[in-house]
Amino acid sequence: QVQLVESGGGLVQAGGSLRLSCTASGRTFSGSAMGWFRQAPGKEREFVAAIVWSGSITSYADSVKGRFTISRDNVKNTMYLQMNSLKPEDAAVYYCAADRRGAGVPSTLAWKSRYSYWGQGTQVTVSS
Repeated sequence: QVQLVESGGGLVQAGGSLRLSCTASGRTFSGSAMGWFRQAPGKEREFVAAIVWSGSITSYADSVKGRFTISRDNVKNTMYLQMNSLKPEDAAVYYCAADRRGAGVPSTLAWKSRYSYWGQGTQVTVSS
């Protein structure tokens, strides 16, 4: 059974930092791209960042560029999201996702439809 488990969420003051982790189990994600999405109350789930299997290509939403960094450790089957200079508008439930090997080209990394596997989410709260 495929499982993605997020961790690292919590409450932080504006300007602070958090590091989210997403650990995959149940199958190998060799060749899979992985991404982070977030959903705030009353809003649609939106793309945050994504990374291809090799780590050579990353993609970020404009709203987080320069503040967030995505990375992965394929030996540990784990993806990370380092979030710095957090703002109240970053507050949301953060979801990790993984696609099937060969699912698409880098230009589609931001598409929700690309991803076949999703975690349950971790809450990030940013106080002003």
